[in-house]
Amino acid sequence: MSSEPDRPLRADALRNRRRLLLAAEEVFAEQGTQASTEEVARRAGVAVGTVFRHFPTKADLLRALMKGLLQQLVDDADALVARGDPGTALFEFFTRLVERTTANRTVVSLLAAEGIDVPIAGALGPLTSAVQELLRRGQRAGAIRAEVRTDEVMALLVGACQGALYGGWSPDLRRRTLGIMFAGMTAPPV
Repeated sequence: MSSEPDRPLRADALRNRRRLLLAAEEVFAEQGTQASTEEVARRAGVAVGTVFRHFPTKADLLRALMKGLLQQLVDDADALVARGDPGTALFEFFTRLVERTTANRTVVSLLAAEGIDVPIAGALGPLTSAVQELLRRGQRAGAIRAEVRTDEVMALLVGACQGALYGGWSPDLRRRTLGIMFAGMTAPPV
């Protein structure tokens, strides 16, 4: 049995799945590796059997949670491409990504404990086109240096996420480090 449904779910099953993922995000963030599927079920207001119908193993639940978190990042990037200030949207996305990575440290740690590798570089792959567009818009607006390339921005994103995730960067260190990175990308005044 897979954690991804083969056919569309009924409306009630889809609601349960969403509630389970929201509850799992809360429970894992609060309780870390001690979190249980029973607590996830309790918070979601469903029987523990419902958890296992949607997610046969804890690893399946964690994978689905990570997939949802990555989709949120893609949605954020797309929204900034569509409606963000061209001069600040890339930096805003960069900051959000580092903060979300830090906030989801527990999920990544749990996946690692289950033997499931979540390479940050691979996880950022789907975001490359959105980052490229945010970079282009910032460059056209004159806010970002013309010579900055997408692969450089992606390398900085990976480095910042890895540092924040595995280095346990404090909020102040994250803010200062991002400030230095942004200063290096910012176009000089005309």
